[in-house]
Amino acid sequence: MDQNQSRRAFLKRTAALGAAGAAAPFVTQLAAIGEASAAVASDYKALVCIFLYGGNDYANTLPPYDSATHAAYLAQRPTLGHTRDSLTATLLNPGNSLGGRQFALAPTMASLLPLFNAGKLAPVLNVGTLVRPTTKAQYQAASVALPPKLFSHNDQQSYWQASSAEGATSGWGGRIGDLLQSGNGTSALTCISASGNATYLSGRSAIQYVTGTNGPTALINGASTLFGSATAASTLRTLMGGAQANLIANEHATVSKRALDLYTQVNGALGSAPAANFPLFPTGNSLADQLKIVARLISVSQELGAKRQVFFVSIGGWDMHDFLVRDHPTLVGRVADAMRAFYDTTAALGVADKVTSFTASDFGRTLTQNDDGSDHGWGSMHFVLGGAVQGGRIYGTAPDFGHNTPSDVGQGRLLPTTSVDQYAATLASWFGVSAGNMSTVLPNIGNYSTTNLGFV
Repeated sequence: MDQNQSRRAFLKRTAALGAAGAAAPFVTQLAAIGEASAAVASDYKALVCIFLYGGNDYANTLPPYDSATHAAYLAQRPTLGHTRDSLTATLLNPGNSLGGRQFALAPTMASLLPLFNAGKLAPVLNVGTLVRPTTKAQYQAASVALPPKLFSHNDQQSYWQASSAEGATSGWGGRIGDLLQSGNGTSALTCISASGNATYLSGRSAIQYVTGTNGPTALINGASTLFGSATAASTLRTLMGGAQANLIANEHATVSKRALDLYTQVNGALGSAPAANFPLFPTGNSLADQLKIVARLISVSQELGAKRQVFFVSIGGWDMHDFLVRDHPTLVGRVADAMRAFYDTTAALGVADKVTSFTASDFGRTLTQNDDGSDHGWGSMHFVLGGAVQGGRIYGTAPDFGHNTPSDVGQGRLLPTTSVDQYAATLASWFGVSAGNMSTVLPNIGNYSTTNLGFV
């Protein structure tokens, strides 16, 4: 192998490994050249992933309300379930028939009810990780391929975000970025996380840019002087980003220069969108803080030259083997209030129909209670929110609540009837990914006859 070939191989490997480190992946276009046709957008759109780390409890987020199903629900969680009376104020009246089935929002999620009624919010039932459509009989006989290590946090988080087990080097958000970054004035601002590095945003060529809730983090603390000298500070910046003879040192300098340049660009743009212009967000809510910086970045997308942006935010604490009754209402309330504030802000900015946010989580949880909590499950329900969402409806197949039902693979673990691939493909299609490129983003999507669920 000659020296140039060795260098190319090295760069491809370091680009992949960078996703797992403290810095974003190295900027090397080599890994994705020729893999798919790039798309160029003429308008602006943003896709915002809200990840609930730990596995959200589906049954207490969107509990059943019709009398027969609610009775079956309470039979499985007699001390955990919401009473029917407590759900009356948040009952959803969808525009589509669910065969007599009714659902309600958790009481502390009441702030989202007006958005559902206005047709801007769509719950999607029984979504989960799959390789291909799977029946209960196939699952029990192990006759079809299944996602690796079901019910494992790390692996299911990875499979949700990347269609691959833990260790994946690119996620479907990042792969969307691969296709659409060429239409942005600054390609490095295509995939942006307000929650640290995430597999979801790592592309094969697209990098993820990580920002704090108050804006970008400056290298060397943004100091204008070093040991009292402005010249010394300027010289250090030049050295940090200057070309180096050593291969590794040169790649480090490339990353450093990019970070310095992006800080200047993003911080300058955000100066025209001060935080005081965004008073709608609740305080003491980490998810709201993250969505607030996302809203501020969206508000200056024109200044940043962005046409397509994929964002990632998250909130943890959902692994409630204990204290579900105590803690779950607070967490889902924070999610609802943050999502409502975010939508209202995009509406005030005049871009609500250009921004779609959606929830994701490791997995659902068991319907059967474990003392005062629930255990790791599989299928779950999720919310999609935005001006372009065909809301006021409930999408997907309503699961059976009870013991040993057709939906239950054990303890009320739901066998998913909608795959993450279908959920993601619907979002990606709205965002501008063509049918011909969909398998590049979602390698298993060809296993499904329905790839667009119609909720956006």
